[in-house]
Amino acid sequence: MGSLFRSETMCLAQLFLQSGTAYECLSALGEKGLVQFRDLNQNVSSFQRKFVGEVKRCEELERILAYLVQEINRADIPLPEGETSPPAPPLKQVLEMQEQLQKLEVELREVTKNKEKLRKNLLELIEYTHMLRVTKTFVKRNVEFEPTYEEFPPLENDSLLDYSCMQRLGAKLGFVSGLINQGKVEAFEKMLWRVCKGYTIVTYAELDEPLEDPETGEVIKWYVFLISFWGEQIGHKVKKICDCYHCHVYPYPNTAEERKEIQEGLNTRIQDLYTVLHKTEDYLRQVLCKAAESVYSHVIQVKKMKAIYHMLNMCSFDVTNKCLIAEVWCPEADLHELRRALEEGSRESGATIPSFMNTIPTKETPPTLIRTNKFTEGFQNIVDAYGVGSYREVNPALFTIITFPFLFAVMFGDFGHGFVMFLFALLLVLNENHPRLNQSQEIMRMFFNGRYILLLMGLFSVYTGLIYNDCFSKSVNLFGSGWSVSAMYSSSHTPAEQKKMGLWNDSIVRHNRVLQLDPSVPGVFQGPYPLGIDPIWNLATNRLTFLNSFKMKMSVILGIIHMTFGVILGIFNHLHFRKKFNIYLVSVPELLFMLCIFGYLIFMIVYKWLVYSAETSRVAPSILIEFINMFLFPASETNGLYSGQERVQRLLLAVTALSVPVLFLGKPLFLLWLHNGRSCFGVSRSGYTLVRKDSEEEVSLLGSQDIEEGNNQIEDGYREMMCEEFNFGEILMTQVIHSIEYCLGCISNTASYLRLWALSLAHAQLSDVLWTMLVRVGLRVDTTYGVLLLLPVIALFAVLTIFILLIMEGLSAFLHAIRLHWVEFQNKFYVGAGTKFVPFSFRLLSSKFSDDVA
Repeated sequence: MGSLFRSETMCLAQLFLQSGTAYECLSALGEKGLVQFRDLNQNVSSFQRKFVGEVKRCEELERILAYLVQEINRADIPLPEGETSPPAPPLKQVLEMQEQLQKLEVELREVTKNKEKLRKNLLELIEYTHMLRVTKTFVKRNVEFEPTYEEFPPLENDSLLDYSCMQRLGAKLGFVSGLINQGKVEAFEKMLWRVCKGYTIVTYAELDEPLEDPETGEVIKWYVFLISFWGEQIGHKVKKICDCYHCHVYPYPNTAEERKEIQEGLNTRIQDLYTVLHKTEDYLRQVLCKAAESVYSHVIQVKKMKAIYHMLNMCSFDVTNKCLIAEVWCPEADLHELRRALEEGSRESGATIPSFMNTIPTKETPPTLIRTNKFTEGFQNIVDAYGVGSYREVNPALFTIITFPFLFAVMFGDFGHGFVMFLFALLLVLNENHPRLNQSQEIMRMFFNGRYILLLMGLFSVYTGLIYNDCFSKSVNLFGSGWSVSAMYSSSHTPAEQKKMGLWNDSIVRHNRVLQLDPSVPGVFQGPYPLGIDPIWNLATNRLTFLNSFKMKMSVILGIIHMTFGVILGIFNHLHFRKKFNIYLVSVPELLFMLCIFGYLIFMIVYKWLVYSAETSRVAPSILIEFINMFLFPASETNGLYSGQERVQRLLLAVTALSVPVLFLGKPLFLLWLHNGRSCFGVSRSGYTLVRKDSEEEVSLLGSQDIEEGNNQIEDGYREMMCEEFNFGEILMTQVIHSIEYCLGCISNTASYLRLWALSLAHAQLSDVLWTMLVRVGLRVDTTYGVLLLLPVIALFAVLTIFILLIMEGLSAFLHAIRLHWVEFQNKFYVGAGTKFVPFSFRLLSSKFSDDVA
């Protein structure tokens, strides 16, 4: 693992790959994930590049594999995912794999097509049998019918659908039978009535069980219908209407014998279709099970092969078209691994001429690479969400590991809540190799990815909870209170001493609901509590006033220290980029401006804590009044914190006033003096970029020491400013904007750190309200029902604690801690204008089947 303080040192390398070994070399590079390729064919369309045919072949293989995965999932066959990732297939095996997959696809499509056809035929035959069974009761056939009658029976005593009745009317009767969707019955009947003008008789019957539609595969409710009509023209209209409403029409038998023969034939065909369909499904499942064994490795191999050809399309050919040239960004620490990967690729391909690489100078800004592990990754992601760091500047993530959970804990200080959060994060850490956690839903996956952040936040919250002596809004008396009540009530003192010291007597105790402890009385205050706030403050009526004063001052102290540390980190950036003038003209005035005002405020707070005791606390001056008087220069003399305070404050204000013009004008005037008095020298590594000459001839004329190290006699920061086109107005405006933002930001950012106090107060009060409204009420109930009531009260208290105090309050404190780091801390030294190093690595490829199907 590299340094977390700065990004890795990068270099631009040129790879010379032989045409026969380029595929194997990139396969070895992809397994190691060492380099980031630059596109040397930016002006060439994607369809005109050299390896576009190979990419299309990979996409065709991906299409076939996606079809296979879809069919395997449809058959409910488990897809095995291997623990190891197979390497990219050799070129000699690609055509063989393509041929196998194409044959498998053709076979599967043919078998699936036959299966669907058999299944459709089976569903149609089943529908036909249901239609015959239901329509058998619609029409009564008279077997003993005689064609001549001298006298007709009354029509009201005979069914209109009676076959003999129709024959007596002398009309040519026809039938259309079939099945129709339940939702279309009413519209279908109305259409028949309007078109056929009443020359049809429609009879319906609902099927007992829903059937699957042969066309769509959807299980729906069906109605069996039988339409009787007169005349051929009416029959054509009826058939067209049936087609319009997508009715499943089947031939209707004319006689009972024909019906019986059709029924027996249908039963035989259905049994045969069941047998054939079962064997087809068995064969299809065997083929899919065999394909499922190798589909995982094929998916990974095709993805790797496609990624290799995408990278090869970024390379350019030399004039002989026998060698591929690639430009890559590579960390200097991995150059030997890069050479070894090229040797492995050349050896696997059996090439006689190995591929090689060399480094080249450049003026382009390299990408930023900061190596992380599973512990530091979460904190680095917090910083990268603000902006990827510029090349080689100080990385805030190293300090965020401590400051972020600490500032969160200041706002979330509760021993009980922090311990619950710590246990939850510890459970995630101990089970981090569980596969279900990596494949969980989005919210749970966010918690899992930030498990180490939650672990430290919970641990720090336990610490601050001990400092606040706050556990589920209650204090814990671990070491015994340092305050003694009995010392305030003493009958051994004379009445004069009791009145002078404000001691209690029987009358005061009886007639006062609130009594005040005086620490100046001997024996009342026996010493500070060993760790945190004394638990007696939980009983005091002025507890909130005391804690507010303490937390407010603590927030100001932490904020000023945090911002000052950010300004100091900017000095390390200036030293690294050899811009020492920024230290004297920017960083030092910024430090003086902040420390002479707000650093002095911290000094007054700490001084008052140390110098004034309980006996002298009544004559202690107000820090707020003293700090305001520092800027007002009062004519009247004040007591002050110490002797000579006015002279010290005037000196600090004078230093502050002098640092402002230096901050506004120092850097622009210095750069103007350099521009007018000096000239530009040579090639050097300057600022955030590496200077690269435009031609190899110019590089060869320069010494290697000048190219790699630069001329140490003149600072590189000077050369950068002088080599670029000098614009004094732009430089002056930029510096003025930066200075105004910093000076105003020192005031606003210091006030912004008061959110540490505000959220800590809100968390403590909300926790206290939750305790008062639930647990205290449950504990005060009569003992007969108290136990029964206490169980649901505790359960409700636990649920509200988790959802309101842990999740909602925790999220609020988390967001405020992010804001304090992004706005108040990182803007003092962090530019965040870089580009992230994205290596060509097969580990970045997705291996999930769901992605392939999508």
